[in-house]
Amino acid sequence: MCSSDLPDAPKIEFPCPNYPIKVVGKGIDGYEQIVADIIRVHAPDLDLEIIKVKESSNGRFRSITVYITATGVQQLENIHRDLSSCEHVHMVM
Repeated sequence: MCSSDLPDAPKIEFPCPNYPIKVVGKGIDGYEQIVADIIRVHAPDLDLEIIKVKESSNGRFRSITVYITATGVQQLENIHRDLSSCEHVHMVM
């Protein structure tokens, strides 16, 4: 299937409350705080009361899902860039 056959990606209306960001990285002490500090630069209203954390079976990896109020494409791109450049982060979704 070529790219012209793909349906358009869903459109996001901004501001978009409860926008999920999932971050997978090393299961180290303080990982949640590292991720939160990076996201808060771009989304100061990040509420850590609404967070999902899941450990891998061997404890080497941890996934964190946080929810922000997304204000625009540039904000989301900046969050993705900054998280991806962190040595403790393996994947951002």
